Amino acid sequence: MKDLIRLFIAVSIIGIGVILVLFNLGVIAFDAYEIWVYLYPVFFVLVGGKWLIQYMRKKGGSWVAGSFLLLFGLLLLLDRFEVLSFGFFDVWKLWPLLIIYIGVQFLKRDNRFSYVNWQKEDQKDTDPIFSKFSIGTYEYTRPNWRVEPTKLSSLFGDFYLDLSKAFIPEQEIPFSIRSLAGDVTILIPEHIPFRIQAMVRAGEIEVVGQRAEGIHRVLSYQSEDYEFAVRKIDFTVKLEAGSIRIDQV
Repeated sequence: MKDLIRLFIAVSIIGIGVILVLFNLGVIAFDAYEIWVYLYPVFFVLVGGKWLIQYMRKKGGSWVAGSFLLLFGLLLLLDRFEVLSFGFFDVWKLWPLLIIYIGVQFLKRDNRFSYVNWQKEDQKDTDPIFSKFSIGTYEYTRPNWRVEPTKLSSLFGDFYLDLSKAFIPEQEIPFSIRSLAGDVTILIPEHIPFRIQAMVRAGEIEVVGQRAEGIHRVLSYQSEDYEFAVRKIDFTVKLEAGSIRIDQV
């Protein structure tokens, strides 16, 4: 992201310089607002393009967010050059893309709708498990299921983790959940230290009695004995919309 910001700053400076030269030569007339109107769509194009390239190279990124930002930025630029009419607040007109994204998910051969806590035979215990974007419910309720370093990503779906039924190794275990929309419920034994960084753009968060709700909410929590514990879990949960709830049992 630092490289992307540096590129955007460089392009902005060069663009401003070109505009000033043209202005001094009497070729164009402008004001500061017009510069901004032309520049900020470029940022969306750069971010979206970067995420798409990373996804295609299997180096992270997101084809959903990347393609959306790229298209959004391009439409804004086409509006600036009077090719078509599309303003920033016309973003709602892109809602049919949601149907397309959902349809593409169903076409993916590796899409899963149930348990995703699997591990290849040659995978090391310390390697994180990663699930591609999918749709459905994730339930971890089987007796003695093993808690491992895990990354779960979903377009839409609910997550239910019952750690009271799990086998938890003696190590610090990162567990990440990301979703556009859904509910996350985690039950964790009182004797297991944990910490969590929970973020939701629209919804509510409740962690062992601490509560936050509304827009752009963030809640962090850490057990008192977390730093010195041998067996502990480090949660990161990010939702665009929905609820996050952690209860001790």
